[in-house]
Amino acid sequence: MPDALDDRDRLLGGFVERPPLQRYAAAYAEHFAIHRDSGVVEIRMHSKGGPAVFSRGLLNAWGRVLAEAGADPDNEVLIITGTGRQWMAGIDPRSFAEPLSHWPGDLLYEQYSDGARLLESLVLGIDVPTIGVLNGPGPRQELALICDITLCADDVVIADGNFAAGSVPGDGMYLALEELLGTKRAAHLAYTGGGIDAATALRWGVVNEVLPSDRLTHRAHRLAETIMATPRTSRRLTHAVVSRPWRRRITEELRSGYARQLLASSGT
Repeated sequence: MPDALDDRDRLLGGFVERPPLQRYAAAYAEHFAIHRDSGVVEIRMHSKGGPAVFSRGLLNAWGRVLAEAGADPDNEVLIITGTGRQWMAGIDPRSFAEPLSHWPGDLLYEQYSDGARLLESLVLGIDVPTIGVLNGPGPRQELALICDITLCADDVVIADGNFAAGSVPGDGMYLALEELLGTKRAAHLAYTGGGIDAATALRWGVVNEVLPSDRLTHRAHRLAETIMATPRTSRRLTHAVVSRPWRRRITEELRSGYARQLLASSGT
């Protein structure tokens, strides 16, 4: 933390204690391995030490851990990635075994709130440059795609499988694809259930770099070092500039789209 902030808090008083990394790293250790080096914080999701499996618990934890990380001024660059060679290893069937039509209203609302907060915390609650590392295949790729810079493993396929599964593309992936690909390409992918390989994603501007999986983390940290070489205020205000399109989309479209997805799912 810069000395100026320490001096402000000491001399003026009245400032709420900042969340220490050790506290929230321990609190969310079931879902994330979190470590920081020289201001660069890496949040790596996992399930029991292996590739993460998407679940209601992970969904809830993502919004909360990002809020904690965003409130920690010692975090200067954020890297988000998965474990091993998979971004996520599928979906936990226990979390969604019961049809949404059987869920009580309060539980359905919590799902809605957690689903929206996932991206709101990333886009609206993080004030530092972000690097998403799609280290392999898996769902919920929007988390990495919405970051300022996105690195991608060469075996990744970018896709939105919601419509093909009988749902509505409203949980964030379609929002990300529409922003990055444009309306027609995003709609075609949504309706057909098709995907684009890593090379095409690079050519179409969906990701910034494609590398073998075992080189991605090293590359992400080298990029973070380059970003850290600039003044703190410049880093943060540059992030504010480059994240403007995402702020607009998240604010104007995410909750309405996700509500439509849940409405369609709860009626089946």
